[in-house]
Amino acid sequence: MNRDVILFGCTKLSEEILVSLIKNEVKVKAIFSIPRDFNISYSKEKVTNTNYADLSIYAKQLNIPYHEVDSTDKNKITNYRQHIIDLSPDIILAVGWYYMIPKLIREIPTEGAWGIHASLLPDYAGGAPLVWAIINGETKTGVTLFRMESGVDDGDIIDQEVLSINEDDNIRTMIEKTAKASKKIILNSITKNKIDYKPQEKSKIKVFPQRSPDDGEIDWTWNINRIKDFVRAQTKPYPGAWTIINNKKVILWDISIEE
Repeated sequence: MNRDVILFGCTKLSEEILVSLIKNEVKVKAIFSIPRDFNISYSKEKVTNTNYADLSIYAKQLNIPYHEVDSTDKNKITNYRQHIIDLSPDIILAVGWYYMIPKLIREIPTEGAWGIHASLLPDYAGGAPLVWAIINGETKTGVTLFRMESGVDDGDIIDQEVLSINEDDNIRTMIEKTAKASKKIILNSITKNKIDYKPQEKSKIKVFPQRSPDDGEIDWTWNINRIKDFVRAQTKPYPGAWTIINNKKVILWDISIEE
């Protein structure tokens, strides 16, 4: 069976998921997005989404409502509560979404609000999970589809897929791997007759912080493998790892280890 969806998203992954839903005739009833330059809790200034995708184009094509949210205040989203009730969605699907979705909104859809997270929860909950996994030298990660609760990535698990992190992988290739796996498990779950929700062991959840471009400075006291992992974790399309040479900031996009 197909379920009616409202999409919350603003990234290229959001766009890929949306296109997949449309191609497979899943009814998308509305799109909520965030502007390219937006407010977020960890910065006094607006930050730029380097992975931004304009989803208003698809809303026009589908002739469905499109709304932009630019506030860390949960009341900004709850202002749309009656509008969402009137749309009668089965699922709110949050992919590439940077704000908490309050309970008043999550409880509207019959199946709740679903999120996709680029790790095997409960591992690497929180911000930038792929970046942290590569920095920490992990050899595997994955994607998790879960039903959102009030905490950070701590809701019931719907489905997961394991992915390898090979020596020649970087953040770009891992984004591609997770996008492909995300499309697969989201579509499978939305069209499944019965969904099984598996509670997480919350005592095992470790929340990692968000990262900003300032966190990309290389510490040359690290061993060479950690430096290489640090660089490949933050290469394009992300802002890159950097160092200061002759009082100038130099970005390193790739690095190799020589004997």
